[in-house]
Amino acid sequence: MNILVIGASKGTGAICVQNALERGHSVTAFSRSPEKLALNHSRLRLYPGSFHDAANVQAAVPGHDAVIITASASSMQAFKENPNYFSNGTAIVIDAMKKHRVPRLVVLSALGVGESGKLMPWPLRKIVVSWLLKLPFADHERQETMVQSSGLDWVIARPGRLTDGPAKKQYQKKSQIESIPTSISRADVADFLVEACEPGEWVRKAVQIGG
Repeated sequence: MNILVIGASKGTGAICVQNALERGHSVTAFSRSPEKLALNHSRLRLYPGSFHDAANVQAAVPGHDAVIITASASSMQAFKENPNYFSNGTAIVIDAMKKHRVPRLVVLSALGVGESGKLMPWPLRKIVVSWLLKLPFADHERQETMVQSSGLDWVIARPGRLTDGPAKKQYQKKSQIESIPTSISRADVADFLVEACEPGEWVRKAVQIGG
């Protein structure tokens, strides 16, 4: 497959790029500074651009089979300046995918968004979702609604607290609202995001992942 990773220069996005290459896919790493990737591979293309620039996204999307969105603002101040960071960029990506007939969209959201809020202990939900991270969680809600009504073959990933470390590949994946571990490594999140690009059971589902 040809996979476009948006937000590919660091964190989960960078691990997605490596994971996809290891699984035999061709990858376009899209970010403001894709040269930050410490990777050199014959199936890797670096594409500099902004998630919020329609011309950049329209130019990058054609020719791919799937798009993974892992882009996130660099700080809470950035969210205050643009409280629609996720949803504005995702709208641009969806428009480009429809125009260029790219079918699969995989989006990194968070545990606590939508109906998965029921899985978080009430004090944690009150402190994190409704207070400390109120702006990004509210925008993830808008983003998810937009993705679910896009008409694309979408998959939404909702991981819990992100940790460092290698992929264990023993994490839980549930599309039902059922209890899961509340933390997961970025490497395992990346493993799921790439898996979700491939044919499988997760199309048009929001999936809670943890472990």
